[in-house]
Amino acid sequence: MAELSHLGEAGDLRMVDVGGKPLSRRRAVARGVVRMAAETARRLGDLPKGDALVTAQLAGILAAKRTSELIPLCHPLPLTHVEVSLEVGADAVEITATAETTAQTGVEMEALTAVSVAALTVYDMAKAIDKDMSISDVMLVEKTKEPV
Repeated sequence: MAELSHLGEAGDLRMVDVGGKPLSRRRAVARGVVRMAAETARRLGDLPKGDALVTAQLAGILAAKRTSELIPLCHPLPLTHVEVSLEVGADAVEITATAETTAQTGVEMEALTAVSVAALTVYDMAKAIDKDMSISDVMLVEKTKEPV
């Protein structure tokens, strides 16, 4: 198993020092699914609380920007691009988030946070009409790093 970068030699927590690393263009893509009844999927754009898709998209973007405030040892990053898309299927919504930066560390957590918060937003907005929804398959699907 690789050494855990957030633990010091004595087992104490620490933020990883990335100050000596060169800047790289970094990109991460994450995906997740909210499963629901078919009727719920058809109604996502017109729920009692409003349009769940637009609200979830905005929530995911805002969450990516605040990841370092939510995850204690994440570095604050100068995000250059965040995109959150929601694709409605017959009985589910697939959420994809892409985060990009030019920095010394990656943007995986930002992409994963965006997907997670967007999924939670869909759940929150539709829970009044569907008590059996589930959030699943939140995962990193791609990450890239290119020299600047």
